[in-house]
Order: sequence, then C-alpha cells, then structure tokens
Amino acid sequence: MDAQTSENYRFTFHKCRNISSPEDDLAGRKVYSGSAPVSSILGLDDNENVREYLVDAKGKQRKSPTLVHQAIRKTLKETPEVFGVLNGGTVLVARSAEIDDKNRQLILEDASIINGSQTRGEVQRYFDHRSEDETADPSIKFEIIVTNDDDLIAEISISRNFQNDVKPISIAGRRGQLDALETSIQTAYPHKKLRKSESDLTADEDFLDTEKLIQATFALMPDSTPKPSGISLDLGNKVFAYSQKTRCLKIFQKLADAPETEMYQTFIGIAPVAWRLYEHWKKHQSFIGTQIRSVERENGKVTDVPDGIIFPILAAHAAFIYQSAAGWQLNKPDQLSDEELISVAKQSYMDIAGHNPQSMGKSKACYSSLMQITSIYAKLLKPS
Repeated sequence: MDAQTSENYRFTFHKCRNISSPEDDLAGRKVYSGSAPVSSILGLDDNENVREYLVDAKGKQRKSPTLVHQAIRKTLKETPEVFGVLNGGTVLVARSAEIDDKNRQLILEDASIINGSQTRGEVQRYFDHRSEDETADPSIKFEIIVTNDDDLIAEISISRNFQNDVKPISIAGRRGQLDALETSIQTAYPHKKLRKSESDLTADEDFLDTEKLIQATFALMPDSTPKPSGISLDLGNKVFAYSQKTRCLKIFQKLADAPETEMYQTFIGIAPVAWRLYEHWKKHQSFIGTQIRSVERENGKVTDVPDGIIFPILAAHAAFIYQSAAGWQLNKPDQLSDEELISVAKQSYMDIAGHNPQSMGKSKACYSSLMQITSIYAKLLKPS
C-alpha cells in the first residue's frame, strides 16, 4: 500500500460513484459508493467510530470472537471470492475527498471508519496470519461520507451501528455527554479516565467504571435536589441507584443535555465525592468479623464488599453531603462511626434481605433502616 500522511489517506478502489442526493448537495457534503480491494481499509483509523475492534482492542484481549467474527474469518480463508457479497461493507467519513481517476484512488482528509471496525479487525488478522500461497485481496463494498459537520459525524456513527446493539455508554461517550463528568473526576483522580465505550476495559487501571460512578452519584445525591422538567425521579427512594443501571445512565444523559440545570451541576460536583466514598466502602476492613458470607476475603483482608450492601450505606450518607465554597463535601459527625453503620447494615442484611446482597440492594426497607440512623446524626450537625 502507498505510504500515508497523518492527514491524507489514499484509498484505492475498483469502482467509485458519486451518489450524493439533492439534500447532500444543499448541505455541502458528498457521498461516494463503490467497491475496493479489502486491503484498502487496513490503514484507516476508526477514531470516529463508537466502537473499536472488540476482539483485540488496543492490543488487549477484550472479548472472545463472536459468530460474526468467526464467519468473517471463515469466508476470508475459504471463499474470499464471495466476501464482497456476503459482507455488509464499511462506512467511512472524511473531511474532504479528491478523486484520482488515473490511479483509481480517493485522496481522503482525516478519514475514519465509522461502521466496519469488526470487519477491518478480521481483515487485518487475515493478512497477518495468511500463508504464502494465500494471495487473495477480496473486494469490499464501501460508502464514504464527506462532511465537516462534527455533530453529524457523531450521529452517523451512532445510527450506522445501531444494528450491532451499540451500548448506551458508547453513545453517551461519542456525544460528549461524559466529558464534563470526566473533568470533574480528574480533579480528585488526575490520572484516571472514564470508560466512554464498550471497548474501554473497566479492568484497566486507567479507567473508572462510568456506569458505576453514575449509580453511586445518584445514591449520594441530596433528596432535596430540584429536578428539571422531564426528569421522573424519586430521590427519596434510592433503590433505583443500585437496581437500574441503564435507567441511571439514561437520566444522566438527559441531564447532560441540559447542563444549566441545578441537578446536573450538583451531579457533576458530587461525583468525585461519591466515587471516593464507594471505593472507601468497597474494601472496608471493618467488615472482618461480621460473618457476612458474601464479603470476599483473602489472606485475612477484605477484598470486595458486594454493591448490594454498599449502596444502602452510600445512600444513607446523602444526609451528610453539602456544598461549601470549596465544593461538595461530606460532613459525617465523629459520633457516627463506620462500625455502627456496618452493624446496622449487617442487621438489615440478615433480617430484611435474608443474607442476600442483591435483595438488600433492592430493598427500600434496608435503605430506610440506614437512613434513619444518619438522619438522627445529621440533626446534630451545626448549620455550615
């Protein structure tokens, strides 16, 4: 393949047609379609796509090959001559395009795959592993959308991937709805990034679990936080924060689309406090000796407390969250120890939840038992 610059990509094709519609012409964009040797897509970025190649994203094993991946591999190896009609092809975006008819190339500026990363990943694997007698360079269908509209590019990427069940976290990340949240988190965790797509590993120490962060923040949010119109939410009943992960993300997305609202600003400010509190309880060593079977231990130390036990405790801390000139903070009175909260949580775990952490996380009564304790202590606090 020809060498590429960082800005321009020479995309070799077999056939190419301008299929721009009248609406495209009015908007100043172009759409090209045709067929190309599959090797033409190997050097393309996929930075505009809502997902990367999921089997080996960023050089790390992410997921096992799906039936789709296996089918692409089988076709490339055994029947490459029909790959072009069996494969759905690839969709690209570019900021500009110039046709070089003599060399049958499109010179693309800032080109990116927005649909077809899984195909490109399997094609790369095919070329990396093929034997010397495997010389086929099968054809692939392509569509190239040429536009400078960043918002449109994001929406095209999301729309063209819906058939592959793009997860909400990838959509939120691609729309920039998580950017301010990440900035807020980095005030407390400077080297951390939020997981903004399903390709980002939560096991990677550089990434925080964004969905868990959003859940924990809703759990800690004050009950009195005013809700903007269109948001149906009972902050007095925090069960949803544990049991409805997808709903929490969708509500946050609505808030992110109205960043001027008090609830959104409160959420962004509280998030670092919520995550620090979540981490504090996730491996709280005072659970040693409680005989709660679901608390994981190793070498005499607590390694994991189930979220079903943690979330009622987090929600109870909402009584102590307040905003000062320095930002949102927790002001838990010294008279209330973590051990006392653990004792109440243990009692709820046994008597109400039947020793089941999932039941505890979904039980309004478990939340209420802990909130009763913190509300009593909250009255001891002097007004700031």
